[in-house]
Amino acid sequence: MAHLPTNSREIAATITDTIIARLDAGTLPWRRGWSLTGEGGRPLRHEGTPYTGINTLWLWATAEERGYRSRYWMTRRQAEELGGRVHRTARASISVYASTFRKAGRPTLTGEATAALIRFLRSYLVYNADEVEGLPAYYYAREVPPTPLALSQRQEAINSFFLSIPAAVRHGGDQAYFCPGTDHIQLPRPGAFRSADAYASTRGHESVHWTGYGARLDRTFGKRFGDQAYAMEELVAELGSAMICGELGLPTELHDSHASYIDHWLRILKADKSAIFVAATKAEQAITYLRSFAAASDRIAA
Repeated sequence: MAHLPTNSREIAATITDTIIARLDAGTLPWRRGWSLTGEGGRPLRHEGTPYTGINTLWLWATAEERGYRSRYWMTRRQAEELGGRVHRTARASISVYASTFRKAGRPTLTGEATAALIRFLRSYLVYNADEVEGLPAYYYAREVPPTPLALSQRQEAINSFFLSIPAAVRHGGDQAYFCPGTDHIQLPRPGAFRSADAYASTRGHESVHWTGYGARLDRTFGKRFGDQAYAMEELVAELGSAMICGELGLPTELHDSHASYIDHWLRILKADKSAIFVAATKAEQAITYLRSFAAASDRIAA
């Protein structure tokens, strides 16, 4: 088995280096089409809970590299409890989570001991369901062609997600952007896009930008990333759009107007091995914020 990272530095370096390699090759590792998976969506744990943050990007990239079609990942023990058996030649991947511990500091002038909260990364081994035999049928990918019925189902999910968000959206022109000065999202008319899915992908990207406004999540990167702060914000919006598409069951390869940022993202990731973790965390926060409006509407309707 190839060496898998075990400590925080190795975990961050392995994940970042993998993403850098894909970007160097001109491929965005968070882009996922229909052809490989058979169906859209985030990677899933064995019980069906979606992965979040960096695990979404990492497991998407791993599945793309190895040709996995299933969305499900599990430990060897979980596979056995489900009645499955991990193939003898299966290759493990890692699932990452953050942990903390308190480290005693120096006594203060009053004699009291201080404590610092130290954050670090931990990981455990997981296998894709494609590497496990004997699981229930739903763990394996189904062929889901984009039929008119599937498109109709996706449109309902798109409307449910976006229509509850109280962003001011204006249509017209040939550009898509969020304008902080007037606090509005500008988009071309829906008919100008090649599909309703492509419109939703672009609207998702700009909606993530909308969350970063000062009156909302107040997302800034200036102090840490300096001249690259704008590129970091674009990376957050790009990842957020991919995650939104995953949740709505859309291909995540629809939004392509920001490919010019690849060189900027490469410079950031090569200089700071934790940058992709920061971007993924900020993207997840943005999606949670956007999702909260639909949840609030559901509570009012109930």
